[in-house]
Amino acid sequence: MKIGMVCYPTFGGSGVVATELGKELALNGHQVHFITYTQPIRLDFFNENLFYHEVNISSYPLFQYPPYESALAGKMVDVVKYEKLDLLHVHYAIPHATSAFLAKEILRAEGIHIPVVTTLHGTDITVVGKDNTYRPMVAFSINKSDGVTAVSNDLRKETFETFKIENEIKVIPNFVDLTRFHKQKKDHFKRIICPNDERLIVHVSNFRRVKRIGDVIESFGKIKEMIPAKLLLIGDGPERVKMEKLCRDLGLCDDIRFIGKLDAIEEVLSVADLFFMPSEKESFGLAALEAMACEVPVISSNSGGLPELNIHGETGFLSNVGDVDDMVKNALHILSEENLSNFKANAKKRADQFDIKKIVPLYEEYYKEVVESVQAMAYS
Repeated sequence: MKIGMVCYPTFGGSGVVATELGKELALNGHQVHFITYTQPIRLDFFNENLFYHEVNISSYPLFQYPPYESALAGKMVDVVKYEKLDLLHVHYAIPHATSAFLAKEILRAEGIHIPVVTTLHGTDITVVGKDNTYRPMVAFSINKSDGVTAVSNDLRKETFETFKIENEIKVIPNFVDLTRFHKQKKDHFKRIICPNDERLIVHVSNFRRVKRIGDVIESFGKIKEMIPAKLLLIGDGPERVKMEKLCRDLGLCDDIRFIGKLDAIEEVLSVADLFFMPSEKESFGLAALEAMACEVPVISSNSGGLPELNIHGETGFLSNVGDVDDMVKNALHILSEENLSNFKANAKKRADQFDIKKIVPLYEEYYKEVVESVQAMAYS
């Protein structure tokens, strides 16, 4: 099958999932064409079945804001026609599903019926979709898609509660590449960070307010009062400066390191003892899954799709959003000598259920179903 893959080419979860999905599909023999404004971050290896098409945005004096949606739709039309694609898979409703609808209508006028599958990842529904400016377009784009998937049951439920949706939504969870994310022997790295055999706690995010990084830092300060520990904060974003100040105010700078964006994140996760994800909202929790694959138990909030991933009392613990004291209590329980190894083993066992080799075939089956449905309608 020839598939057009449309996504944000960033470190964010939707871009990572789309890129990893495309790479795995290429290995499975499908031809995958990425269509976006710059090469995706994780599109980092050559394969004869992988292609990249850049969306060029023309700038005219008349345009205060270049019309990316129109440029994207035009590029979709071009790639579908000349690469003879069988399907477009767009990740994130705005603007990708909207542009896909426009492209589909242009192609339909030329006798080409291109199926469109839209995958909802979270903030396209929980944040962008609730903005009155975008709300009608999100609902319209979902309803005009030929197939719709969501990364968790919670996101599916919230989508139906938020919008008037006529389409069915199939839940296909996020996944992890276990050939990349697994426990690696990095003892020398652990000794550099934790020279006195301290426990190592890690947080990874895009440093937005919804991630509640302040809760991570405050929890760490209380954990450090009880046991020797270090904290690594990986990522970057609008909250970083504020969080650096919080570290100084709490006198924790000697034990906290801000790493910034990191590509080889699995090397850090391999030496971590505990992963913190206290987010106000997570539709799935991909970073937590990657940590679990590296045998790292998780302290998380009980919001969104996190309870579908992090099993309370087995792979880690769930706490109410903002309940720092409960997170600290649970973290100390996991980090104790008698409990840590068991939690680590449970985390790995749970991550194995989301192996990319198990999840990608679900997309392949869904693609086939959608393509056959659109073809039947087009030629009936």
